Amino acid sequence: MAGSFFDRLAARAAASGSLLCVGLDPRGTTADEARAECRRLIAATAEYALAFKPNSAFFEALGPAGMQALLDVIASVPDGIPVILDAKRGDIADTAEAYARAAFQTFGAHAITLSPYLGSDTLAPFIANPANGAFVLCKTSNPGADEFQKLVVQGAPDQPLFELVAQHAVEWNRLGNVGLVVGATDPAALARVRALAPDLWFLVPGIGTQGGDLPAALAAGLRPDGLGLVINVSRGIARAADPGAEARRIRDEIRQLRSASRAPSPVAKDQSPTLLHSLAAALLSSGCVKFGQFTLKSGVVSPIYLDLRRLVSFPDALRTVARAYAALLSGLEFDRLAGIPYAALPIATAVGLEMSRPVIYPRREAKDYGTRAVVEGDYQAGQRAVVIDDLATTGDTKLESIEKLTAAGLTVRDIVVLIDREQGAGPMLAAAGYRLHAVATLSQLMDTWQATGAVDTAAAERVKDFLANGRR
Repeated sequence: MAGSFFDRLAARAAASGSLLCVGLDPRGTTADEARAECRRLIAATAEYALAFKPNSAFFEALGPAGMQALLDVIASVPDGIPVILDAKRGDIADTAEAYARAAFQTFGAHAITLSPYLGSDTLAPFIANPANGAFVLCKTSNPGADEFQKLVVQGAPDQPLFELVAQHAVEWNRLGNVGLVVGATDPAALARVRALAPDLWFLVPGIGTQGGDLPAALAAGLRPDGLGLVINVSRGIARAADPGAEARRIRDEIRQLRSASRAPSPVAKDQSPTLLHSLAAALLSSGCVKFGQFTLKSGVVSPIYLDLRRLVSFPDALRTVARAYAALLSGLEFDRLAGIPYAALPIATAVGLEMSRPVIYPRREAKDYGTRAVVEGDYQAGQRAVVIDDLATTGDTKLESIEKLTAAGLTVRDIVVLIDREQGAGPMLAAAGYRLHAVATLSQLMDTWQATGAVDTAAAERVKDFLANGRR
């Protein structure tokens, strides 16, 4: 297996059609029992496994013979199947280097779980070689995880520690071999981490015995390509009457859910549920959506406030937003992206970079000097522009911008927004001859936030009542 560790993991996922990691936590009282138990599990489940994850503690507890059993178990894994050593190491300097040699050279594992509590130098020896992978503890599945992981960090308002770990992991991933451990027991946190680390692989414990829900975890954490998650199941397979059959059942369930995640959404037909969950989490973590009591420009008091201008200060959230737009725009024909000032200008720029497509924008006021341009950027008369805006409310501002674009000789057929507030913009624009496309509706986002537990039921019901009564 060539390339970085996660290249290898992706290759195995493609070959096996599986995201299932079989945990090896032997409960035998002797090294021979532990070795035999793990070998039986490997033989029964290898066909359905993306990876195997032996837990070092159960072998260490058996003394020198147990460590030999660990060597033998790792050697028993068929070629081509990655081995993740669950050791949760976390030390510095020579000690960290010794742990790295033990994991990768002595025992022959391909990846290891690590604690980031001591800082980036803890990880350095483990990720110096791109062929070796590291899964960094981020939001774990144990009951006491929130004692520290959800503490708000001073200097990072409203941002818990686990989110900072995710952000740092993106920076540490220079060689393509850093992932995160994110438990299935907190789907809302999983969605937030996916928004902050859209490209990383996550090792996801907590399914089954710990109460994690598989569909919720996949919806919250899968990348748009249907990859990015290593779903670990240990006791649920080891204690099954037929471990092979149980591994196959879980593998097949994951397959079905992955397939569904790439199918069109019934509400926002151009978006997958996975991308919608990532988007919803990004909007919350960046503070673009707030709940409470807010007086709108119209004087109406609203239980929700949308401020997408904040995206410019949150590059990871902006990147997630750009990818959501790009997924929708990939089905449209256009020559130029036309961002509407001011909120949509950075969004259109981010989308342009994501898609490698040129961006233009209509000025609010024409220049009375120089070129006296009404539309800025490079374009030719007759080209088709797709209008990019942040929100759709009534549609009036869209028509004003379209007039400037068409006066410059451009053709406009489609308008794409991030959020449709469902206040009548679609029918009004359709009557004028234009098609409105929304990455998500406000109702759809509310359903997503409520389903993942990101917004409490009372707040969600207040917003739904507000929308139902037309007070947008």
